[in-house]
Amino acid sequence: MLPESRYTGAKAQRLSRLRGRIGLYFVASLSFIAGMTDSVSFMVTGDFVSFMSGNTTRLAVSLSTSNVVLAIHIAVLIAAFVVGNALGVVAATFSGRRAWPLLFCIGLLLITGGMLGEHLIAPLLAVLAMGMINAVVEEVNGLPIGLTYVTGALSRFGRGLGRALLGQHRIGWRVQLVPWGGMLIGAIVGGAMAHTFAFKAMVISGVITLGVGIASAAIPRRWQSRYMPK
Repeated sequence: MLPESRYTGAKAQRLSRLRGRIGLYFVASLSFIAGMTDSVSFMVTGDFVSFMSGNTTRLAVSLSTSNVVLAIHIAVLIAAFVVGNALGVVAATFSGRRAWPLLFCIGLLLITGGMLGEHLIAPLLAVLAMGMINAVVEEVNGLPIGLTYVTGALSRFGRGLGRALLGQHRIGWRVQLVPWGGMLIGAIVGGAMAHTFAFKAMVISGVITLGVGIASAAIPRRWQSRYMPK
C-alpha cells in the first residue's frame, strides 16, 4: 500500500475518515479497560488506579486530617502512575511505536496483579499499567484523547457544545464522548465483576487487554504511530 501522502482528493479523505473511525474504536476499547480496572480496584480496595484527580483529592484530605499512613499510601499510587506514563512512552519508542507490545506488557501487569489478589503490590501493578496505557493513544486525527481520565473529555465536549450553540462550527468535539462512554461502560462491568471475583477480576481485565493487543496488530503501523505520543 502506498503512503497516504501519495493519495489525493477523495481517496485521501476516505483514508483519513477510516483512520479516525478505527482510532475511536481503539480508544473506546482502551477506555473500557481503564474504567473496568479502576472500578474493580475501587470496589475492592477503595483505591483508584487510573483516576488520579480522585487520588489527589484523597491525598489532600488525608493530609488535612493528619492521616500520614494513608497520605503516604496515596502518594505512592500517584507516583506509580507518573512512572507508568513515563515507562509507557519509553516502551512505545523501543517497540517501534506499535501498540501490541505495550498492550501485552499492560495485560501481563494486570493479570499478575489479579493473581496476587489484594496484596499491597497488586494495586501498584494496576496503577503502573494504567499509566502505561496512556501511551497507546494520545490523539486521533489531531484530536486530543484521554484514556484514563475523562474530565478533560467532558470539558472539551462541553466547550464544543457551547460553540455549537453560538453557531461556531468546529469538528471533533462530539468524539470526546467516546472515551467517556467507554470508561462508563467498563466501570459498570468492572463493578459487577468485583462483586463476584473481588480483586481477581483484574485477571479478566488483563486478558481483555491482551485480546485488544492482538487485534491492534491489524491496524496499519503508520496509523498507530499517529495515535501515539510524539
